[in-house]
Amino acid sequence: MPTVNMLEAKSTLSRLVEALESGAEREIVIARNGKPAARLLPIAATDASRRIGVARGRFTVPASIDRHAAEIGELFERR
Repeated sequence: MPTVNMLEAKSTLSRLVEALESGAEREIVIARNGKPAARLLPIAATDASRRIGVARGRFTVPASIDRHAAEIGELFERR
């Protein structure tokens, strides 16, 4: 749990957020005049299994959707 001063936090905010998102840091303390003033924490991940479903029932996936999957895979694997 690193502590950074206010000026450093302002100038490196994107790097601090990236460290939280990647899991490199669990929390970061921001200090003002050497005293802890705030904690920067990652937001908990949302449950991907619960989707809004705006297009539910508006279209159907054709049975042939994977017909060319092997061919496309070969194109990506060619060197």
